[in-house]
Amino acid sequence: MSVRRYRDAIVVVLALAVPFWFLRYNIKRDARGLSGPDLAIIKLIAPIQYASATFAHGVSSVIGDYVYLVDVKKNNADFAAENARLRARVNKLEGLEAENRRLRGLLQLKNHLNTDVVSAEVIAKDTVEFFRVVQVTLDRPVREIANNARLPVVTLEGVVGVTGKVAGDTVEVQLVVDAASGVDVVDERTGARGFARGIGDETKYLCKIEYVSRTDAVEVGDLLVTSGHGRRFPAGLPVARVTSVEKKPFGLYQAVVATPTVDMSRLREVLIVLSSPEAGDSTAGAPAAASSGKPPRIEAAP
Repeated sequence: MSVRRYRDAIVVVLALAVPFWFLRYNIKRDARGLSGPDLAIIKLIAPIQYASATFAHGVSSVIGDYVYLVDVKKNNADFAAENARLRARVNKLEGLEAENRRLRGLLQLKNHLNTDVVSAEVIAKDTVEFFRVVQVTLDRPVREIANNARLPVVTLEGVVGVTGKVAGDTVEVQLVVDAASGVDVVDERTGARGFARGIGDETKYLCKIEYVSRTDAVEVGDLLVTSGHGRRFPAGLPVARVTSVEKKPFGLYQAVVATPTVDMSRLREVLIVLSSPEAGDSTAGAPAAASSGKPPRIEAAP
């Protein structure tokens, strides 16, 4: 019984003494003024104090890093959203710039043709066997366009085709690569004559150049332009570029295949020529190419 009582007393004394000595140590920093018990207490509590300080520093560091990472994550999300917004704006501005270049080029072509034209925008494409058309909507009502009027349709890159069926302000355009289409052409380099007719291939945009004499010089890469004969298409407009030439051992003509200069798959805006060149002026719209068959050099402003 007495042992338990002394034990409890010792525990109480230690519980009171340890904080006392600890407080005394913190107040009395000079080690020369410390007594033996003070030094013992210092040696006893030093590891505990170091461990506590290290633990507290680690906890504080973890909490600080967590808060920092949360802020960084939020900032990254904000930067990503801002970057996406700026990219979308840049893409929109680049699209507007490209559209502006196309429209300025069409305006230059319109002025160069020196004929009555109306602009139109492509709204649909239709491809069936041996028949290729696109549908365009006019920028303004035009009564001169009648059903199957077969008016020339051109763009900055060259000849697109001719008009077909009309419904209000929507016009069907028969492409130059259609089997029923045909354009009288000349070789820009040599002046060789031919007739570009669409092959009507459902998988490719190609034209065969008929009636090219075996004696005419035609090479792969040559540019074929409208001749102006028949006063349907103004002279000098690009039609196609030669991709293959085959001179047969017999016959009057060469077998020539060409690819249209207009990328039909990316057609956006076109011009419909409402009036034909005046009689006796088959070169209207291309005065510089009257004798050589060279196309007008129209370039979009940068």
